[in-house]
Amino acid sequence: MKKPCVHLYCSDKSMLSNFLNKFYNYHNQMSTEIFSFDDPAKLIDLISVVVDNSDQYNISVWVNLDEDIFIKVTSSNISEIIKYIYERYPI
Repeated sequence: MKKPCVHLYCSDKSMLSNFLNKFYNYHNQMSTEIFSFDDPAKLIDLISVVVDNSDQYNISVWVNLDEDIFIKVTSSNISEIIKYIYERYPI
């Protein structure tokens, strides 16, 4: 089974780099970043932080749970996505 992934996109490379450095002490010089997770709770943490800080950082977050299927995470659908992740990957 493929690991769940989170894809982060930002038109401003420095904004994505600043976000990742501030919240994850991770340095990136690209306008995109992909994270894979064995632990779905870490996936949920990342998407939650991005959505919670969307007023300060213009970063798009997409979840990839199945091959070639990407779901854009927004403030209006994050609760449903989190519920689905917990149902699909019981901890």
